[in-house]
Amino acid sequence: ATMHSPRRNALTPDALQMMDIIARTGSFAAAARELGRVPSALTYSVRQLEDALDVLLFDRRSRQAQLTAAGQELLDEGRRLLAEMDAVANRVKRVATGWESTLTVAVDDVISRLTVFELVEGFYAQRDEAGNGPGTRLRLRGEVLAGLWESLVSGQADLAIGAMMNSPPAHGIDLKPLGEVEFVYAMAPHHPLAAIDEPLSDAQMMAHRAVAVADSAQRLSPLTLNLLPGQEVFTVPTMAAKIEALLRCLGCGFVPEPQVREHLRRGCLVAKPVQRARLPALFGYAWRSGATPQPRKAPQGLALQWWLQQLESPATRQALLERHVGLNVPLG
Repeated sequence: ATMHSPRRNALTPDALQMMDIIARTGSFAAAARELGRVPSALTYSVRQLEDALDVLLFDRRSRQAQLTAAGQELLDEGRRLLAEMDAVANRVKRVATGWESTLTVAVDDVISRLTVFELVEGFYAQRDEAGNGPGTRLRLRGEVLAGLWESLVSGQADLAIGAMMNSPPAHGIDLKPLGEVEFVYAMAPHHPLAAIDEPLSDAQMMAHRAVAVADSAQRLSPLTLNLLPGQEVFTVPTMAAKIEALLRCLGCGFVPEPQVREHLRRGCLVAKPVQRARLPALFGYAWRSGATPQPRKAPQGLALQWWLQQLESPATRQALLERHVGLNVPLG
């Protein structure tokens, strides 16, 4: 570290600012005036910086302050560093003001992407009295089934939208209902099962390939829903891929009715009644309530508060489960 410290010590915000002003004004004299220094003092500062970095920053042959390639690089990087320092100062200030530095929202595949993006728009549109937006970086994650719980439990997500309500929440996690979603057993109209009139039995379903969405959990035991033992299965990564597979007659499977409503209406898919008793699936949203308070940890951040406030609205909760037209962005 000792070898580099003179270099690092030379790269002060003041030195970077000086480079910026010289480059912007185009001459040492003009830059000295703006900085309220005499030109000789400024020239001396530049030479000190050049000595510390062991490079020439300005071309001495030109009467104007002409940057060398190394000088240009320092100018570009210096401007980036100054902006980054401002941003860090800003984020530190925001921590003091109650905004988290980042908020990660994990979203299950059954949730309306359109509504999620509208919420994101609303989040970024917030303004305080001074006209500043939220001081929190937002991150979206797409998850499937147990993967959603896992992201929350492992601390990779702060808020999970679309959690199955059947699992008892872990310690330190709060869970509230979004609502029910009706799942239908769907297939392409030219699939053999589409021609059968009465409700389908397990044996009839068993005889045909099922399409299943892979659970995104890495460590928690993945959930499998509605798959019959011994049934041939084609596994896909997302609900959108599952619907695509059904449309291409690559199998059949249970899908949320709102997500295939349009396909059913147009006749690209058909839904068949089944004999096995089925209840609508209950979905909720969950967040880390921090039941184990860490010392000096700020209370619940303003970003999470905003999202939870939006989710209090019955219209928003319904839209998250029902609105599946148009946008179908995979969140990865």
